[in-house]
Amino acid sequence: MIKEFSFDFSELIVDLESVHGVLGFNQGQLPEPFDAYLEEALSEAANLNDIKATYRILENVVIDLKSRTVEANGELFKVGKTVCQELAASESLAFYICTAGKQISEKSEILLKGDDPVLGYVYNVLGSSIAEAAADKIESFIKMEVEISGMKITNRYSPGYCNWSVADQHKLFSFFHDSPCGVRLTDSALMHPVKSTSGVIGIGKTVKYRDYQCTLCKSVDCVYRRVKGH
Repeated sequence: MIKEFSFDFSELIVDLESVHGVLGFNQGQLPEPFDAYLEEALSEAANLNDIKATYRILENVVIDLKSRTVEANGELFKVGKTVCQELAASESLAFYICTAGKQISEKSEILLKGDDPVLGYVYNVLGSSIAEAAADKIESFIKMEVEISGMKITNRYSPGYCNWSVADQHKLFSFFHDSPCGVRLTDSALMHPVKSTSGVIGIGKTVKYRDYQCTLCKSVDCVYRRVKGH
């Protein structure tokens, strides 16, 4: 069963510490004009009405550590060694798609290409954080749903990270109706609106949830790794 949700900005917990960090500053130490810019972006975000999310749990899955693949509903995902190991004990998988919506994505793009690219960048960073906050919300919903059956969840993992090819987005999106949550894929598997995220969460009696995951990822360019000082 596909479950769909719409969120008000006030329902989400946006990680402002990460927002500040990605902007290059410690929390509570935003200099001008970043402090005013972020205040403006947060004020406008309060009026967003297109933050959406969806997920679907699939029961018949095969996880092959040797080939580093995951099969669900007849689709084979080449997730790579790290993600495959993290999902290995899963008895089912929850696939999800979340978006901050087109309003903040379009606002960011217009500003970045216009007269105030710095403000556009602030909107850009906040949009990413809103999409992640929506994913946090979905993760909590999945956790509550499966705990009734005595199951636990893994962290969430997305195509494009940990050597999981972003091209697998097309297979992931095939589990949902056309343009789920208003999100569409380009031929190169990029999502529009751009402030969107997708991925998978493992479900099982013995799966593990990690409080901190950067040790799993070898990306040296990740802004979140730099924010956390690793």
